Amino acid sequence: MTETVRETERKYEADTDEAGALPPLPELRKLPGVAAEADTGVQELDATYYDTEDLALAAARITLRRRTGGEDAGWHLKLPVSRDVREEVRLPLADTLPPPLAGLLRARTRGAALLPAVRLRSRRTVRTLYDARRRALAELSADEVEAERLSGPTKGRRAAWAEAELELGAGTDPKLFGRAEKRLAKAGYRRSCAPSKLARALEETGAAPAPGPATAPAAQDTTAGAEVLAYLRAQYEELLARDVAVRRELPDAVHKMRVALRRSRSALRSYRPVLDAAATDPLRAELKWLAGELGVDRDREVLAGRLAARVAETDTALLLGPVEARLRQWSVAAEQESRARVRAALDSERYLRLLDALDALFAAPPLRGKAARPASKVLPKAVAKEHHRLAVRMERALALPPGPGRDRALHEARKKAKRLRYAAEAAKPSCGKAAKRLAKDVKALQSLLGDHHDSAVARATLRETGVRAHTAGETAFTWGLLHGREEARALDHERELPGVWAGLADRDTRAELS
Repeated sequence: MTETVRETERKYEADTDEAGALPPLPELRKLPGVAAEADTGVQELDATYYDTEDLALAAARITLRRRTGGEDAGWHLKLPVSRDVREEVRLPLADTLPPPLAGLLRARTRGAALLPAVRLRSRRTVRTLYDARRRALAELSADEVEAERLSGPTKGRRAAWAEAELELGAGTDPKLFGRAEKRLAKAGYRRSCAPSKLARALEETGAAPAPGPATAPAAQDTTAGAEVLAYLRAQYEELLARDVAVRRELPDAVHKMRVALRRSRSALRSYRPVLDAAATDPLRAELKWLAGELGVDRDREVLAGRLAARVAETDTALLLGPVEARLRQWSVAAEQESRARVRAALDSERYLRLLDALDALFAAPPLRGKAARPASKVLPKAVAKEHHRLAVRMERALALPPGPGRDRALHEARKKAKRLRYAAEAAKPSCGKAAKRLAKDVKALQSLLGDHHDSAVARATLRETGVRAHTAGETAFTWGLLHGREEARALDHERELPGVWAGLADRDTRAELS
């Protein structure tokens, strides 16, 4: 049975004596909120960490281990959340890697074998901190660690060290870290430079994983190529990070992964003067494919939430027939179908080839001549072109009478608004507050257009559901009522649109960003 826990912990190091022992750990029972502390035993832990030959997991700060000893023996997959926080997926102890964990790592391993990389044996002395209700607040431990490299050119190399660790219990205020660290500092302890035992073991027993390309925003005077690639690299890292969350079916994971795909695709289109389209257009096509596969589930999720909200806000006297039951039946069936489609896409060879293609893009970027020019000179022009494309679509849509034709035209305008917004986001490092302000303004327009489109999709589903209800001998009154309300909302949005668009229509985007 799979178990998931969230770990919040910090590691500390100190100068050891001649025997390699740490200074005594300070008493923490007098800290605010701590009522007592007690020694809770010694644990003998033996963990084997697995990784690909090139240490792809360690490079992403992901750890996979099989551990015996302690209260949580088993297979553990640790995923980074923030500097001090990791999410740990646990499965029971088994001789071989459980398939569910291997599946979660598919985007990182790309079919490469997971091999024993490091063995860590630790003798852990644990002290538990309690509050006044005898609830465990945290564990403070002293660890004596022995590491052995199990693969690679330094196979057999060993290292040993001692360290301390403070791990907070569920619901404990993180301020406890700061309070405890004052006592730890007086006792000779300092924050460890290593984010994990595995990272330290890799460093001290041989070659650590090579760092990936920087994802930090480009500087004010950087080149256009560097800035666009930094933006694309950030989206790629987001894509890989969300892959695991999507496979675990976590809330909003599909949406965030899809946004990363759309941002990447838009940047490749908007910044063709920087990256050769002949090389990137096939990649854009694959990004569109994956976004489309994920989109089925995301659109279903949005639609289901919208319809459920509309039914919930309707007076019960107007809910005629098995409305809620029919909606629930539709929602469950649609969810099963869409999630199966997402799983099939992520498990496909086509998806892995897409990830390989993105790796190749960063390894050998197909830069054009303008890529070497300052970003502040090149990017504003590209953003201005996207603004013009949006203007053409908006004026065309607003000139049409209400109806299906205008609905389709506004949906196309929405796509152009997204592209403009993403282009502005990519230009933030060199164009500063002006790009940030433009992205914010375009997001407001995009949100309004998105709500209008969601209303159009909802109306189509309501009509289909009403037809099925009628065919089954049920009254279709409520479905018609909800359809009419959605139609009224869409008209309200259309009346609001000219005013929102007016704030963007006449802006000189290129001058604003330059």
